[in-house]
Amino acid sequence: MKAQLFRTYLGAAIRTARFGQGRTLRQVSGVARVSLGYLSEVERGGKEVSSETLTSICDALGIPLWQMLAMTSDLVAAAAIADEAESSAAGEILTQAA
Repeated sequence: MKAQLFRTYLGAAIRTARFGQGRTLRQVSGVARVSLGYLSEVERGGKEVSSETLTSICDALGIPLWQMLAMTSDLVAAAAIADEAESSAAGEILTQAA
């Protein structure tokens, strides 16, 4: 599986936090003072986010920056473990077929 960019995992963490609070893109973007379209792109992993903007988004969500980065790290680790398991299983199948 192709490795994803960090921004993809960060966007997923932001979206998960927002969904968990039952908030809309409009609500969070307004408080964070970023455009709705930009926040949507960030959540989909389409845009890099500056540290200043990320801090504004975290503040709007009421989540400390360190916690958002920890959530992102957890997603990266989970994806790496899943990729490793997939590679291992594929290797076992090839070994058995030989």
